[in-house]
Formats: sequence, structure tokens, C-alpha cells
Amino acid sequence: MSVRIDILVLIVLASLVTWLPRVLPFLLSSKIRFSPKSQKFLSFLPIAILVALLTQSFISLNEIGRLTIDSLKLLAAIPTLLVSILTKNLMWTVLVGMITMALLRFFVS
Repeated sequence: MSVRIDILVLIVLASLVTWLPRVLPFLLSSKIRFSPKSQKFLSFLPIAILVALLTQSFISLNEIGRLTIDSLKLLAAIPTLLVSILTKNLMWTVLVGMITMALLRFFVS
């Protein structure tokens, strides 16, 4: 089996494009000294981003422009949120969210 170089280059470039925007901000921000006010402001960003992403995942607009709530995703968010608050561990939070959603889809849908 021969490896096509163009496909290999495409995979490497796609990996870089995915990886760099996630890693570069952490690398650059670790070298910058932020003022106490900036640090306080930045400390709220992760929770604000998480809430925005979470809300967007289970609230959407239907075909006629009305808000709809995906009840399975909302139900899965409850134990996930509890685990995140209790453990403050991203790995456990993600695992509980994935397992809860899988179980709900298997048994409810």
C-alpha cells in the first residue's frame, strides 16, 4: 500500500490548523503579565464561554423561528453540571456528560 504524499500533507496541515488556535493562546498568555483587574476579568471568561456553549447546545430555533429546548440534552446537563461543581475535574465532567447522554438516547429515544 503506497501513501499518497498529498493526503499525508493535508492531514498534517489540518492537524496544525486545529491544534494551533487551541495551544497558542495558552502559550502566549503565559508569557504576558496581566494587571489584577485583567486577571479578575479573564477569570470569568471560561465560565461565560461554557454557559454560552452549553445553552446553545440545548436551546435553538425551530423552522418557524420559535425557541425549542432539546429535553434530552437539558436532562444530560443536570448531572454533568453537578459533577463539574462537585469535582471541578474536566475529565469526570466530560465522561459523565457523554455517558448520561448515551444512556438517555438509548433508553428514552
